[in-house]
Amino acid sequence: MIRHLLLAACATLALATAADAASKKAPPPPAVPPAPGAPGVNDWRTPDPENVMVIDTNKGRVFVELSPLAAPKHVAQVKDIARAGLYDGRSFFRVIDLFMAQTGDPKDDGTGGTDRPDLKAEFTFRKGADTPFLLVADQTVAEIGFMGALPIMTQSSMLAPMTADGKVSAWALYCPGVAGMARGEDPDSANSQFFLMRQAYPSLEKRYTAFGRVIAGLDVVRAIKVGEPVEQPQDKMLKVQMLADMPAQSRPKIKVIDPNSPWFKAEVENVRAEMGADFTACAIRIPSEVK
Repeated sequence: MIRHLLLAACATLALATAADAASKKAPPPPAVPPAPGAPGVNDWRTPDPENVMVIDTNKGRVFVELSPLAAPKHVAQVKDIARAGLYDGRSFFRVIDLFMAQTGDPKDDGTGGTDRPDLKAEFTFRKGADTPFLLVADQTVAEIGFMGALPIMTQSSMLAPMTADGKVSAWALYCPGVAGMARGEDPDSANSQFFLMRQAYPSLEKRYTAFGRVIAGLDVVRAIKVGEPVEQPQDKMLKVQMLADMPAQSRPKIKVIDPNSPWFKAEVENVRAEMGADFTACAIRIPSEVK
C-alpha cells in the first residue's frame, strides 16, 4: 500500500512539475529588423574614376574599385600595367569554382610576368584615426569593418596610443569579389598576375596582397569557365582600362552604396540579427548601379 501511495505521489509531482515548466515558456527570440528597401538618393557614393578598373571580358564587364590605402604599390603597378595595354587579351587560365579566377599573366599559364619589378608584399597596412573606416563588429581584440567596398579587419583601436605611429595593423578579408595579387613562394614575388574571388576564402588573409574589390560584375566573374588549368578556349580579358581614361561620352556612370549611409547601417543590423554568432562581413550586400 505504501509503495502504491509513493508511486502516486511521484506521478502527481511529475505532472505538477511538467505543468509548471510549460507555464514558463522560453522568451521569443529577438525580432529580426526588416531588410532595408531600395537605397535612397543619399545612400550612394561615386567612386573615384582614377581608382576604378574596367575589365571587359568575353562574358561581360567587371568593375574593380582599387584601394590605394590598403596596397599603394600594388595599385600603382596594376594601373600602370592596365594603361600600358598589357592586360588586354590575357586569359583566365586558372579558375576554381568556389575559390577564384586567376589572370594577368603574359604567358597565360601562371609562369610569366612583366618587365616591371616584383613587388614587396603589402599583406597588411596601417590604420589610423583618419582612415575612412566604418566599424561593423567589435571583437574586443579586433575590429571588423569596411574601407569603401573593401571589408577589413584591424587590431583594436585601443592599441593605437601605444604604437609609435599611433596606428594599428589592418588587413583585407577575402570575401567574394576581393581582388588579390598572385605570387610565388617568395612573399615579395607579385608582379602582374591577379585573381578575383568567386567566394569567400579566409585562409588567404595576411598571406596575399588584396588591392581592391569587384563593385559590379561579380556574376561575370562567377560565369568564367572553370579549370585548373582551364581547357581551351579560355575566357579572356578583352580590354582593361581605368574608368578615368575612358572618353567622357562613352564612360559608364557607376555608383556604389556608401558604408556611412543609413541604408548600409540598416543592412548591417539585419545581417547581424539573422546570423547571430555566425555574423560575417562577407554576408553584407554592397549594391551598385551602372548606367
